[in-house]
Amino acid sequence: MNAPARKPEVVVIGASAGGVEALLGLFEGLPANYGLPLVVVLHLPDGRESLLPDLFARRLALRVKEAQDKEVLQPGTLYFAAPGYHLCIEADRSFSYSREEPLHFSRPSIDYLFESAADAYGAKALGILLTGANQDGAAGLYTIKQRGGVTVVQDPQEAQVATMPEAALALHQPDYLLPLRGILALLAELDSRPC
Repeated sequence: MNAPARKPEVVVIGASAGGVEALLGLFEGLPANYGLPLVVVLHLPDGRESLLPDLFARRLALRVKEAQDKEVLQPGTLYFAAPGYHLCIEADRSFSYSREEPLHFSRPSIDYLFESAADAYGAKALGILLTGANQDGAAGLYTIKQRGGVTVVQDPQEAQVATMPEAALALHQPDYLLPLRGILALLAELDSRPC
């Protein structure tokens, strides 16, 4: 596999319907000493506490937590967006939350996260869009590409719900169109590269 020449400084990931299974399949293969921050927006019902950090922490070797407002991103940590708020990454590489209107009927929205990562990290951002039932994330992934970052889309034929990957493919040709095992191999390869 030909990985990008530059090692990214952040990996942002979006998923919706079928996303829990896809993310578990992806992250279970990463070691405890994985060196990149991983930030996930998974569509969640508003007004409920998220059980995702606990669920994933029990299954993964990675450090897992819910992203906190003003928290600075740390390597080797898997962050989940809290329900009911849009999660953004600021220029100083810290998180912020907002209560702006839902986007694509979703709050948190994948597009908000991806576009903020593109602004904060430019060419050092890597965006991954997985299974899902709406178009959220497609425009944000395209923004990452426009700012020089690397884009990855799950193969729609493998996705539990193909709508989200297909929406991304309708906007641009990603750097990588891969099944989950290929995305895992790419993440492992990137982490082994020098900065």
